[in-house]
Amino acid sequence: MPRSVFQARFLRFGGFAASAWLVLAALVTGQEQTRAFNVVALAEKNSIHRPFVDAAKIWLTKEAETENFSIDYIENTDRIDEAFLSRYQVFLQLDYPPYMWTATAAKAFENYVEQGKGGWIGFHHAGLLGEFDGYPMWRWFSDFLGGIRYENYIASFVTAKVKMEDSRHPVMQGLPVTFTIDREEWYTWDKSPRPNVRVLATVDERTYAPDSTIKMGGDHPVVWTNEHVKARNVYIFMGHRGEHFQNKDFTRLFHNAILWAALR
Repeated sequence: MPRSVFQARFLRFGGFAASAWLVLAALVTGQEQTRAFNVVALAEKNSIHRPFVDAAKIWLTKEAETENFSIDYIENTDRIDEAFLSRYQVFLQLDYPPYMWTATAAKAFENYVEQGKGGWIGFHHAGLLGEFDGYPMWRWFSDFLGGIRYENYIASFVTAKVKMEDSRHPVMQGLPVTFTIDREEWYTWDKSPRPNVRVLATVDERTYAPDSTIKMGGDHPVVWTNEHVKARNVYIFMGHRGEHFQNKDFTRLFHNAILWAALR
């Protein structure tokens, strides 16, 4: 029953003690706070992508309220195990590379994805596949993202058009056929993941402004999903700059991904 109805009846009949009204109000408030699903977001504490993370947290606070989900944040993988992941329907890799994970966390995450225990959304840094900072490449994660290895990036940043490739997929609903992403440091990989994943969108390298010689040669996926695992999953390459959250097409993409990954 809406709170206003309780208030109206309280005023009309006047027989409730103040304490009884407070109990009723608390019950209503409690009902309103029941969350449809739970999200955990992994993001490094000290990272060059911190502006993206900070902007994401502001946007996610509003999104969580609107779409009725809870969200928790962790800064490393130390707490991740099977029991921890069982509390969440969506794992959001907001800013964390596919290395530095504890062995327990890596195994728990693999099971989470392979067995479809929850959904996964990874941004930008999740595609940094290779040997970095003394860590070996996580072969499972490379296969999960289509068997790719990081090769290069546009350090000077360029603006480009992203082209929708699969309008039927729920993650792409409501998006235009092409939309602009301003000043991103587009990664290149050793090959396209296309043979092993379902590509949802690509970046049109011909639209780079200013132009760059760092390209994949035409087929450059930037949004895709791996349908060979049970978990609903999507990798969204864009994720370096906080200004992306001022882009309605980027936030629409993120919004769609959360609800789809959560089976909503």
